[in-house]
Amino acid sequence: MEVFRLAGKKYSKILTGAGAAINGARWNSKGIEIIYTSQNRALTIAELLVHYTAAIIPENFELITMMIPDEIEFQEIKLNELPDDWNIFPNNYETKKIGDKFITENKYCLLKVPSVVVKGEYNILINPAHMHFKKIYKKRTEKFKIDNR
Repeated sequence: MEVFRLAGKKYSKILTGAGAAINGARWNSKGIEIIYTSQNRALTIAELLVHYTAAIIPENFELITMMIPDEIEFQEIKLNELPDDWNIFPNNYETKKIGDKFITENKYCLLKVPSVVVKGEYNILINPAHMHFKKIYKKRTEKFKIDNR
């Protein structure tokens, strides 16, 4: 399976969850390392645009295409398993607990979660501490530039 990630050039060289651990995010608390990816390029871009306008996206972003071997098992969180307010902003503490538990239990390398930004699409969260993480690799890294129209 291919997954995609946008990162600043200085952070695209190695895959870690250190960036997400700095402040935490929807699916992880501060101090918990996790890697956020999306199932397709368009969702990756949409997830970025909720933080920036197209006119001010930093010029140094790179699109990383990652390959995940099919034999790596994943856990999936379905919408009916989430509280009604799972998608509010600021982030719901319940979703952080789900992601934190995924990391601390270390049972799966991947967690498939619904996107808040695009209904019906999914993000794939990666546990960099899982033993199968070393099987995931970068297929390609390319400069990212969005059309400013």
